[in-house]
Amino acid sequence: MNLFEKELHYARTAARKAADNALKIQSGGVTAETKSDRSPVTIADKEGEKIISEILSDAFPADAILGEEGAEKAGTSGRRWIIDPIDGTRDFVRGNQLWCVLIGLEAEGEVKAGIAYFPMLGQMFQASRGLGAYKNDARIRCSDIDSIESSSIMVNVGSKIVHLPDVAKWNEFIGRFWSFRCLGGAMDCMMVAQGQAELWMEPRAKSWDFAPMQIIAEESGARFFTFEGERSIHGRSGLACAPGIEREVRQFLATTQRA
Repeated sequence: MNLFEKELHYARTAARKAADNALKIQSGGVTAETKSDRSPVTIADKEGEKIISEILSDAFPADAILGEEGAEKAGTSGRRWIIDPIDGTRDFVRGNQLWCVLIGLEAEGEVKAGIAYFPMLGQMFQASRGLGAYKNDARIRCSDIDSIESSSIMVNVGSKIVHLPDVAKWNEFIGRFWSFRCLGGAMDCMMVAQGQAELWMEPRAKSWDFAPMQIIAEESGARFFTFEGERSIHGRSGLACAPGIEREVRQFLATTQRA
């Protein structure tokens, strides 16, 4: 029996209900406000986080909650649900299909279970520690490519690279790859997890952007770590890569500045 079967069931249920609400709001027209960090937020983000928090709190009252839009609850179990009700709010507002709902369950310093739900694509990615990663009901695995020159790199928001101190070094590194793609974060990582790309890099984001990414990537066989080389979702940067190019990626990052 899946140790986290109940947790994944409620995470999927919560994600679907939040997404259904978001789609209903979207159908009537939606506008975004700008938060202090210049990222957008809509009523669908706020209502979605409330829906998810309530479902998870009712099912697991001893667990803590942390959400992008301010949901926060202390717990007594040593576990914490980390929620991003709409990852890709800009895509959501513009009708792009690549936005998703992200939910991760953290315990003992790592994410133990998580889901990434893309409602407009009908794709539910999920994973639990030690039991593999799945897209809907099909097992997914990362690529076995071991050459950067044969690999695809995906970077969420190319402008973040442009503003890094070593931009020339980054351009040279990216130029070695067979192809460069940028779909918007969560889907970029999912493409690595299902073997459609070899490297996804996010220079600057928050824990709720990374929570399910870690577990889904690692359970697909990929590696997940920060730009500083730490296996953490709390380092403000993150990447997922095929194991065959991990050494070269780590070597490159060790030579760069990110201040």
